[in-house]
Amino acid sequence: MLIYNPSSGKADAKQYKEKTINVLEGLGYEIIIKETGKQNDATIFAKQACSEKVDFLLAMGGDGTVNEVVNGLAKQLHRPVFSFIPLGTVNDFARALGIPLEPELAIEALKMTNTLLVDIGQIDDKYFMNIVAIGDIASRVANTTVEQKTKMGSLAYLLEGAKAIISSEEIEMTITHDLGIWKGTPMLILVALTNSVGGFEKMVNTAEINDGKLHIYIIKQAGLASVARMGAKILFGNLNKDDGVEVIETTDVLIESRKPLYCNVDGDEGDCTPLEIKVLPKHIKMLIPQKS
Repeated sequence: MLIYNPSSGKADAKQYKEKTINVLEGLGYEIIIKETGKQNDATIFAKQACSEKVDFLLAMGGDGTVNEVVNGLAKQLHRPVFSFIPLGTVNDFARALGIPLEPELAIEALKMTNTLLVDIGQIDDKYFMNIVAIGDIASRVANTTVEQKTKMGSLAYLLEGAKAIISSEEIEMTITHDLGIWKGTPMLILVALTNSVGGFEKMVNTAEINDGKLHIYIIKQAGLASVARMGAKILFGNLNKDDGVEVIETTDVLIESRKPLYCNVDGDEGDCTPLEIKVLPKHIKMLIPQKS
């Protein structure tokens, strides 16, 4: 089954559709083609792929489309091998998996046969494959419009984040994890499954895609100078060593706050606190390129 989102990547999905079909047919597949038209269509199509026991499920779209597919696959008994052609603004999951960001290269990479079981995360009855962010910054970034993302790419997230840093409110939060309890007033909490966040491929450098852990980065309240210092460490992949950051590794976490805070899940607005998050180790089989 091929699920494609025609509105992803400045509407480039249709441009690459025929080439993708040609490659899949060359590999011997009979193809069911599904086009998304509204929110959650990709989830419905992915569930259908499971019930019809297809061998391979391919999506074309951004992190939002991939997230919907993962939500369709997560609970099913039969889960086909999954991969995707990244057409979004940031494509964090593709970066983490080593899938080429250039769509034509990603289509060619479908000819490879390397598979890997990867972790996903669960929040109540919803699932994610990359990142949950909690805090005022996360709420603002979740409200970044499609038009802003299309025009400015990752810069749109940075601009909204900068506004939040300037006006950030201190809110007491409690994090209950495998090894104990953390309390404080953080500026931002990241719960990551992969190393790539907002297009920064080394931001959570302790995370692997199938290590069975949630990697929690607690960014403490800080001024713009400290945030700039952290920004430099993000680029060099050593944010975890900054004095303004605490790192917790766990399989399950409960995050509570003095007042409700919305979270950002894989780039889109999610539920509000309290949130209980757990990891589902090696839950989905992905087709990915060989590292070479």
